[in-house]
Parts: sequence; structure tokens; C-alpha cells
Amino acid sequence: MMLTDFIMNRSLFLLVSLLGSLLSLSRAAEPGFPHFAAATVQPLATEAAVNAAKKGGNAVDAAVAAGLTLGVVDGHNSGIGGGCFLVIRTADGTLTAIDGREMAPSKASRDMYLIGGHLDNEASKTGALASGIPGALRAYDLAIKKHGKLKLADLLLPAADIAEKGFPIDEVYARKLAATAEKLKLFPASREIFFKADGSPLQKGDLLIQKDLAKTYRAIAEHGIAWFYEGEYAQKVDAWMQANGGISSAADFANYKAIEREPVRASYRGYDIVAMPPPSSGGVHVAQILSILEQFPVRHFRASSRVHVITEAMKLAFADRAYWLGDPDFVNVPRGLIDPAYAKELAAKINLDHMTPVPAHGTPPRWEGDIFGKHTTHLSTADAEGHWVALNQTINTAFGSKVIVPGTGVLLNDEMDDFAVQPGVPNAFKLIGAEANSIAPGKRPLSSMSPTLVFKDGKPILTVGAAGGPTIITQTLLLISNIIDQGMEPNAALKEPRFHQQWQPDELKIETTFDENTLKRVEALGHKLDRSAGFGACQCVMWDDQRKLLVPAHDPRIPGKADGY
Repeated sequence: MMLTDFIMNRSLFLLVSLLGSLLSLSRAAEPGFPHFAAATVQPLATEAAVNAAKKGGNAVDAAVAAGLTLGVVDGHNSGIGGGCFLVIRTADGTLTAIDGREMAPSKASRDMYLIGGHLDNEASKTGALASGIPGALRAYDLAIKKHGKLKLADLLLPAADIAEKGFPIDEVYARKLAATAEKLKLFPASREIFFKADGSPLQKGDLLIQKDLAKTYRAIAEHGIAWFYEGEYAQKVDAWMQANGGISSAADFANYKAIEREPVRASYRGYDIVAMPPPSSGGVHVAQILSILEQFPVRHFRASSRVHVITEAMKLAFADRAYWLGDPDFVNVPRGLIDPAYAKELAAKINLDHMTPVPAHGTPPRWEGDIFGKHTTHLSTADAEGHWVALNQTINTAFGSKVIVPGTGVLLNDEMDDFAVQPGVPNAFKLIGAEANSIAPGKRPLSSMSPTLVFKDGKPILTVGAAGGPTIITQTLLLISNIIDQGMEPNAALKEPRFHQQWQPDELKIETTFDENTLKRVEALGHKLDRSAGFGACQCVMWDDQRKLLVPAHDPRIPGKADGY
């Protein structure tokens, strides 16, 4: 079928456009704020961001305040026992990406999960061998010292108060706690915090009190992050690991460094995209998929055709991800993955009539030498001075490794599962990887986190990112496409139905909020549908140039809050 067969009749299109313009004029604009805006998955974290800004902080301070608070109130997703990525635009126009991704311990090895010749699928997800060395706290500290106005202690202490006094857990927290209860029970300190006296897990509305975490936050506020990386906390982890068959050591903590990297830069229909470079795969592949989509007039496609073309672009990008992506300090990640000529080459493989199998990765230009430089919760903040921040942070799967070292209150991550524990073996998110993402001492595992900034005519207009494993990449690009291609405001864009294809397994995860006729048409194009009531958690802040306001938006699928002043 010709491309034009997918485009609406010209006169009908003009009529629909006119009606859409009239409707947009008549509907109420989304709430915005002149000075500062933030969006997170938890109201207490959004309040922490707003409070930090009102106390004289900028969007960087506010983002760190929200991140530290999420480590208390959304600890099943992220915290100082995990890692993070920040993409920052400062008021003077400086762009930077801060890599606080976890690192493999110095005693880690490529085959560390092969026991007696057999792969232990659980060891990279639960217990003493599952954790990388956490980097979130060092990244926060670096961001604040270089680009913030407040002290880290100013942001830690309010979060410590919440941890000590407690807060009622919401439906999402309770559901994830129930789903992981059996594994959490294996570890005494975790059991003590998250379970009632009768052995049942806390439920929605129950007060979660974390006195040890409050003490840890206050100790860091008093003594600095050296207490965590070179002092008492690192020593407690070392002792626990030695007693429980782990390999993380105090020396590993002391050797951890957060890194400032050059962001990924790309363009899409006259907009500039600034995103996180490797070991994030998100920045590379959001840019790659958008570059492929730029070859098609997706704005004029009917829903099923748009889903089809974007899905095919997702498949091509995820096939490349599985082969090429890894820690740039250890492997060569080709810049050609985001080359416009390569995008055109990949776009030419897309058949508008039917799904096309993708047997393997592509080969980007100059893959041998032109490489990226060596060296899951999302929140967005922006302020009137011109600071814009996209922050993704995670401990990986729900409650990470399920381990809390006694006396610390800190959940340790299970990011070792984000390595390819063996080439071709799927991880917890069914992602597969190759040699580029194999385990090595000091190496950072590949991540799907996709903190992204979007610019128009050199000015920031959007900060966006998401949570949800590999769907982070596709949620982020769909939000950007909904805003740029469909002309939507941010809250409306977040309500749009989602879909996700990651090459392997070869199935299209798609929300049933699409109408049934669209789902049937997509299926008729050859896609195997995995229907979902809803998935993901995307947050953003957008600049409304007409009203000169910052418009924050949080994902309607989950509890959260968008606010400002």
C-alpha cells in the first residue's frame, strides 16, 4: 500500500484540524506556574521539591530534594541504595549529564552466577550477590555542589523527618509490598520494617516508620557523604556481605565516583533533543527511534498506522540495543546509532502493509571508531531562572535485592541483573544482552532510564522521563511524539494509550484504552498483542510560551502530584 493511503483525505484533514483548533481555544488550559514546577510519583516528594525551591533553591536543589524524599516514601522504586541519572540545563545554558549508575564490585566476574555449570537465575535479583555499588548519593552531591544553591543537609533533614514520623503507604506501595513479601521476609531487617507483628505485610493506609533510615539520612547530613562511602555505612555493608556470601566491600564504596558526561544530542522535526548517554540506553534509543519516525508523517496517520510504524521503529532500535549498548568505559558504543543517514536506512526496512521480522541488529556507520566518550522513578523540575532537570533513579525491581543491612534502613539495589548475566539470557524485564553488557569489575550495567530535555530555538520547553523497566524508553518517546506530532498539552499527552515493543520477546504490549477497532487493525498488520490495562509512570514539565508558565504533569495511571508556585 502507498504511504498516502495511510493519510486522511485532505479536505477531511483540514476540517478536523480546524475543529481541533477551535476546541483547543475553548478548553481550559492546563495549570501552570510562573516561578517553579515539579512532577513526581508521590505528593510528599513533589512538596519537598516545591519547599526546596521556596527556600531559595533552584530546580537542581529541588530535584535532589524530591529524589531523597522518594527514597523514603517510594523506597520500593529508588533510594540511596541505588543509582540515578541526571540531565541538567543550567540558567547560563550549560548542559550536562551526571552518571550515578551503580558499579559492579571489584570481585565481580563474568560468570559469577554460574554455579556448578548452571545459571542461578535468582542470585542476580535477590540477596547478597544482587547489588552493585550505589551511586545516587554521590550524583546528588555532585549536582548540588556544581549546579545547586542549597546544602545537601538542607535537603536530607526534611526527608529524615518523614522517615522517622512515618507516612501512610499508598495503594501502589502496598501492592508491590504484597507481591514481594515472601522474598523480603528472608532478610530480618527488611522483615522488621515492612511487616506487622503477626507477620503480614503492611497494607494501604498503614503507617510506614523507618527510624534507621532517618538516622542514616541525619548522619549523612552531619558528616557528609564520606560517612556513607568511606565510613560507618560502608563498613556495615562490608561486614554484612562477608557474613552472608556477598562480594561488595568498603573499598568498593570508597572507590565509587559519579561522572559528568556529554549528553546525547539529536533533533526531531525542528526540536533539539538532549538526553543521557551510555551506560543509559535510553538517550541513544529515544533519539534513534525519533530519527526513524521523522521519515514518516505520523501526525497524519490514523491510530493503527501510527502504532504500527512506531512499533516497527521500536523493534529496530531494541535489536541494536541488545548488541551494541554497554558501559562506554569498557566497550565501544557507536555514535552512528543516532546518525540521520542510519535512521533513513532503518526506516526503509519498515513495511507499511505488515509487520516485518527483525532477525538481528543493524550496523551503524563508523561503528569501529566513532564512539561515545569514555570516562526507576522519574521526576522533572524547572524554574524561572532557566534551570531544567530530568532525574531518573532506581533500585531496579521492586524493593531491589530485598536486603536492608541491619541498622541502616537502606534498601540495596539488584542492579547486577541489568547486566547480561550470560549472553542471550533474559533479565527480570525479559531484556537480552550481548558481550557489550557482560559483567566486569567496576563496570556499570546498561540502563533503560531516559531523562530527556527538549529544546526549541535554543530554549528548553520540556523535561521528561519515566519509570517501568524497558518501557521507560518507549514511554518517553511517545510523550515527546504526542506533544510534537500531535500538538498535545502535557497532561493530555500522558493520558494517551501506550504501547511497547522491545524486539525480544516479539510481542506488542499495548493498552486496552485503545478502541477495539484500532487493536484489531494493529493485530491484522501482523503484531502479536499483549493487552494491558495500563503500564508505566511518566512525568514531565513543559513550558507554555504563550502564557509564560511552567506546566507540570504527572502520570494519571499512578498516584502522584504535579505542583509549583
